[in-house]
Amino acid sequence: MKKNRVYSTKEIEQEVDQYISQFKEGYFSPLALVARLSEEVGELAREINHTYGEKPKKLTEKSKTIEEEIGDILFVLACFTNSLDLDLSKAFHQTITKINTRDKDRWTKIDQ
Repeated sequence: MKKNRVYSTKEIEQEVDQYISQFKEGYFSPLALVARLSEEVGELAREINHTYGEKPKKLTEKSKTIEEEIGDILFVLACFTNSLDLDLSKAFHQTITKINTRDKDRWTKIDQ
């Protein structure tokens, strides 16, 4: 794996599948993946709280970055899409289309 490589969503799914495919256990069940996703979102929340909130990190706690936690979440989401034979890019396209339609007049636009 190269440092600072930019991945497309399809490449993310492929990289995750290559990693998971080397193990007999394969992908976790959807319920286990939901639990894992919840754990990762909790870890992101913890890092956000340490960085921007009032709760300082303990001196004994390992340093992690917000970016690292977001990467962990993306990994689990790629596990979901692969294990359920879905497409991460298609899922995002559906959501951004919905947001651009439903919420197009919801926020105050910056004058251009």
